[in-house]
Amino acid sequence: MSDLANQRRIAAAVLKCGLHRVWFDPEKKTEIETAISRADIRGLIEQGTVKALQKKGVSRGRARANAEKRSYGHRKGPGTRKGAKGARSPSKRQWMSRIRAIRRSLRELREQGVIEPSVYRLFYRKAAGGQFRSVAHLKSQIDIGAGKVKQ
Repeated sequence: MSDLANQRRIAAAVLKCGLHRVWFDPEKKTEIETAISRADIRGLIEQGTVKALQKKGVSRGRARANAEKRSYGHRKGPGTRKGAKGARSPSKRQWMSRIRAIRRSLRELREQGVIEPSVYRLFYRKAAGGQFRSVAHLKSQIDIGAGKVKQ
């Protein structure tokens, strides 16, 4: 069997790829052996005797499957977790989502006329002080303070 190392090196340079991506047609080995210049190799590339193989990639299939499982709570156990609880969902981010939801519901209640602007302002300030755990807690407090709520 002939040594085509030199032809492979030249083809890799011409094709601008690595040595392992160069493909030679096994049927035309004698033709490739006679090619000793870059021009000869270019001619073989045009004929299709020498080609650059496609780059090998890393499949995302397994990653997609795992991401889908994580979406409904699997693969999230203690063996997977790297950061502390506060690093995985920071307390500030939790606060932001909670306060935004509370303020949104307060705004809706005021616009619907369920609460008066003065009551809105009172509960808004209480919410800012962290008095309500959730929107449900806020609404239960508004129902308790029914004397202040518009009928």
